[in-house]
Amino acid sequence: MKKTNIAVPAALLSMICVQGGASIAKRLFPTVGAIGTSALRIGLAAILLTLINRPNFSKFTKQQWLYCAIYGIGIAAMNLIFYMAIQRIPLGLGVTIEFVGPLFLALVLSRKWLDLLWALLACTGILLIVPWQSGDVDPIGLLLAFTAGIFWAVYIVMGGKVAKVLPGKDAVTTGMLFAFLFIIPFALWDGAILNSNGSVFLLGLGVAIFSSALPFSLDFIALKRLPAKTFSILTSLQPAFAALSGLIFLQEKLSFLQWVSIACVVLASMGTTIFSQGKTE
Repeated sequence: MKKTNIAVPAALLSMICVQGGASIAKRLFPTVGAIGTSALRIGLAAILLTLINRPNFSKFTKQQWLYCAIYGIGIAAMNLIFYMAIQRIPLGLGVTIEFVGPLFLALVLSRKWLDLLWALLACTGILLIVPWQSGDVDPIGLLLAFTAGIFWAVYIVMGGKVAKVLPGKDAVTTGMLFAFLFIIPFALWDGAILNSNGSVFLLGLGVAIFSSALPFSLDFIALKRLPAKTFSILTSLQPAFAALSGLIFLQEKLSFLQWVSIACVVLASMGTTIFSQGKTE
């Protein structure tokens, strides 16, 4: 029970940080674009984590290097594609569509009918939030959000595996370094990152801290203490945090039906959290 009490707040705080950082990131898009913003976020986070944690790379095994590499690629792809999505669609909508990845993972890992019920409720919320009859929503943005969700699932699975073979701080740091190595060629090819200046750097540092360094470290606390399927559905709170962050910081408004859909997702998250605590006890 004590481990679960630590894990759940860590996961919630991670989500608050991520969505606050995403709101900051969208302000950078006009200057350095989605790819440049993602590279700044991951690169600065990797530097910060390396300076703070100082992992002893010489002691890593081949398995640890492999797991960190796959974990890092998952981080890079998830963030890069997601930023490309929210450049086209509202933050709350993008996060909710992206949740299809963790939702599918939860369905695959489900062992009890009650877990399936919560997952289906969250799925209903996702279906409601998509403005199917509206022609002003970018379909490419929706597709990118779905794709980012696939890599979100990879991140969850590999995060759980890496957490079992490496201390959290070493795994997060090494994963971020691999993520930076993966994304930097895309940023150089895009070229928009060359428009960076002092103010862009400071905003990028804020994004790195709130969207990467803090949340990924907090996620490891949660992943070491919660089953992957529980963590997956718990993260269904992400759309609510994203919608509120988009409304407060970006003035991105959603329809009443879309808020109802977010409530469905939140209810599913509350249900799985309560019942997972019961099983942990």
